[in-house]
Amino acid sequence: MDPFTHALSGALLVRATAPLPRLQVGLPLRTRVAAGFAAAAFPDLDFALRLIDTLTYLNWHQGPTHSLLLLPVWAWLLAYLFSCFSRGEYHWKMFYLPVCLGIAIHIFGDLITAYGLMLFAPFSTQRFYLPLVFVIDPWFSVIIITGLFASWIFPRKRVAAIFSLVGLVGYVVFLWMLHDRAMNIGQEYVDTQVLNRGEVYVLPQPLSPFHWKIIIKKDEAYQVALVTLWRGQYKSLQDTDPGLLKKMVAAYQPFNRVDWQHLAQFGDESIESDLVREAWNHPVFANFRQFSVFPLLDRIDNDEKGVCIWFFDLRFQFPGLPPSFRYGMCRKSILSDWHMQRQRGTFWLD
Repeated sequence: MDPFTHALSGALLVRATAPLPRLQVGLPLRTRVAAGFAAAAFPDLDFALRLIDTLTYLNWHQGPTHSLLLLPVWAWLLAYLFSCFSRGEYHWKMFYLPVCLGIAIHIFGDLITAYGLMLFAPFSTQRFYLPLVFVIDPWFSVIIITGLFASWIFPRKRVAAIFSLVGLVGYVVFLWMLHDRAMNIGQEYVDTQVLNRGEVYVLPQPLSPFHWKIIIKKDEAYQVALVTLWRGQYKSLQDTDPGLLKKMVAAYQPFNRVDWQHLAQFGDESIESDLVREAWNHPVFANFRQFSVFPLLDRIDNDEKGVCIWFFDLRFQFPGLPPSFRYGMCRKSILSDWHMQRQRGTFWLD
């Protein structure tokens, strides 16, 4: 989820759980909400890992700063810092609860995206996720902003913030239902095509909560479909030069019209598979292998400068756009050593 929505969600949760005005002691309401706002933005400070390199960031993003086990530690550190910023006017214990709430809602917000987070770091690097919401979801943000705006208009009432939180929970439940529908479509395809041992994954997509990518993984191959769950939606490109958004929307089709793609992880039979596997399994490529969940061969560049074999992760491929986070293994000749290169994508983060 984007950092600004994270921060706003922390402010909303702290506002909704703040004591009633007649019962308030300790922190003023504005200070309490500001602490929740800042605390909910804190876990994404692991963005500083980009200063090392992008793959280090990709492998450790949503790591220790997003750990439930380390939450009390981060909360104490932040509460102590906030107390220092107040020049001792407020004890750190007064900040501790709103800071805990801010970090906790950030963790929840990232848990329902497809990236995954290390909930039990530093004792485990296993990632947990329930992919329900795309990383940028305007509906999610609008619900939060509406609750905060209403709370600003009626500063002595927290009911607006509470209703907004209830709305968020309802929206997440709605996304869960859509997730199950997409899973059922994938499982039905597995059954009808007799894809024994095929594992079904579904990922939320941009532009609409009804857009989903279904991935069926079996051995070293994928069956991939872009599906819309909005009944009756069918877009065909009639324009001679349709815009990017039209192309993206048209790529998601109803399940009865969907075009399933067969993709081989290491390329089809015409590809030099031994060379591709050599590049993929090279020790220098270990960090990209660790990052990839659904790795796929992008292409092979072979010219007078040598050969480069490029890979990307299906999680970061969207219709009409080049894949993000593409990495390749290159060498000048058969006698040269392999070295890793990165290829820029559409977005600055790439």
